Amino acid sequence: MKKKNWFLVTMLLALALVLAACSGDKGKDKESSSGGEKPKDEEKVDTSAFPTAVENNDEAIKGGTLQVALVNDSPFKGIFSTELYEDAYDSEIMAFASNSLFDTKEDFLLSDTGIGSIKVDTDNKKVTVKIKKDVKWSDGEPLTIEDVIYPYEIIGHKDYTGIRYDGDFKNIVGASEYHSGKAKTISGLKKIDDQTLEISFKKLSPAIYNCGDGLWGYAAPKHYLKDVAIKDLIKSDKIRKTPVTLGAFKFDKIVNGESVQFLANEYYWKGKPKIDKIVLTTVPSTQISEGLKAGKYDLATSFKSTAYDSVKDLKNLTVLGRPELAYSYIGFKLGKWDSKKGESGENVTDPNAKMGDVKLRQAFAYAMDVEQVAAEYYGGLRTRANSLIPPVFSAFYDDSLTGFKYDPEKAIKLLDEAGYKDVDGDGLREDKNGKKLEIKLAAMAGDDKDEAMMQFYLQNWKDVGLNVVLTTGRLIEFNSFYDKVKADDKDIDVYQAAWGTGTNPSPGGIYARDASFSYSRFTSPELDKLLANIDSPEAIDPEVRGKAFKDWQNYMAEQAPVFPIYYRTEIMPVNKRVKNYNKDWVNYSDINELELTADAPIK
Repeated sequence: MKKKNWFLVTMLLALALVLAACSGDKGKDKESSSGGEKPKDEEKVDTSAFPTAVENNDEAIKGGTLQVALVNDSPFKGIFSTELYEDAYDSEIMAFASNSLFDTKEDFLLSDTGIGSIKVDTDNKKVTVKIKKDVKWSDGEPLTIEDVIYPYEIIGHKDYTGIRYDGDFKNIVGASEYHSGKAKTISGLKKIDDQTLEISFKKLSPAIYNCGDGLWGYAAPKHYLKDVAIKDLIKSDKIRKTPVTLGAFKFDKIVNGESVQFLANEYYWKGKPKIDKIVLTTVPSTQISEGLKAGKYDLATSFKSTAYDSVKDLKNLTVLGRPELAYSYIGFKLGKWDSKKGESGENVTDPNAKMGDVKLRQAFAYAMDVEQVAAEYYGGLRTRANSLIPPVFSAFYDDSLTGFKYDPEKAIKLLDEAGYKDVDGDGLREDKNGKKLEIKLAAMAGDDKDEAMMQFYLQNWKDVGLNVVLTTGRLIEFNSFYDKVKADDKDIDVYQAAWGTGTNPSPGGIYARDASFSYSRFTSPELDKLLANIDSPEAIDPEVRGKAFKDWQNYMAEQAPVFPIYYRTEIMPVNKRVKNYNKDWVNYSDINELELTADAPIK
């Protein structure tokens, strides 16, 4: 079983995929008031028919090089540390050399088949982590429990520059004192021996079994990193150029932002991989389909759903698919991040924010013809989302929520009720004080389809009288978009993005008061309470936790500080020379078992 990505929030997962739009009611004429031609209906894809594994009975060659395309319209950042990275592209690269400790089983619960396993003592609020003996790093040094402790010391350090010191992390006994500099160690971490760590928590909830509550799922090579100051780690060559890892492959050559070459890790604990090398190259979304057709690549990560038609009939590929642990969403900027507030910073909601009226936010949502976008541009590969919990988490997903189904008449009514009127008769609404209302929206740049679809959404909003314009006047390049949203840029009122939830459905890491990932900056005492209920000791009872999830989902739907747009089916084109490749969420194969049946990708 392949190791999983344990961090709750994979930062802005595949943001290049989130932009989509069109205008008009399905019951109306296909000519939109935007003046643009409506997209033709696409044949709906039966997503249940996608295989999750390739079938290849051909004889494998010895060794070989796997060619991987990282579909990305921007250079990757190259922060190869699970404690420090911030976006999905770096995460996808690190997956070939993962430092993950734990495997999972059904419902993404921790299993005992990985490097590490846990034993939970709920009465004493303690967890014992046990790691296997004779596991080695890619430089041949042994993995010890010190390497399991070191990530906690990195994240909790007062000089830590990353974004993972959050409410969950503070749940570890002594973490706050260590972070403030009042203690030299985290008192809740107790080394038992070279393979065993005991962790004391302030509380334990069911989230612990999904690697939540502050439990960290990765190791860091202390012998290799200990001489680098914590504040300097993110720019260190030991992170950027020569990482030491536990995964099936090890970093060999890195051309920053462009490519990574991996070599088989002879020390990999499950056995040396069957192929010799992986070459990963950044490929723009406009070029990936032709590259796959021409046999340049074996795999493509972050493949765009809108490009499915360009590869679905290619004879040299098998297209795999699975529900994605992610959703696309719209977020409203309702405040700022205050780094000086609280222990390590807090979200502070501005009662006078431009998008502060809940009826304005709801109207904004009802005005979007998400159903038509999903049907006509994605052919069923994306479906309108009704909740901030993806359906793949079946025990917690609330299928009774209706969501913001396209209803422009309702949007108009809400805006009228809230006092947003067209005072001067130009077709666009003024604010409650009669002043011009301009809503600035930030969204990620992509291909020509993204540009066209965004124009349809802009027209959707205009149809109900909202003057929505693009921040900077255009769609924004990935890294710049990320910087602006994170910094609460004054020219962003609304933004389009996507979250990868990881395998822990608990939403605290994204939406809590002290979660820097909560880019809407929405807070309230009621939200604090609802999030606490989800991961409370009482929620050990499945019925209690199920109700807590439902209550939170309903509250977020009512307040709409963010609202979901699409659930997503992940598309994974695979060249037919690839063998032993299985991407099922529960039973998928380890990359060390992958083989090739030809010297080069099949054309």
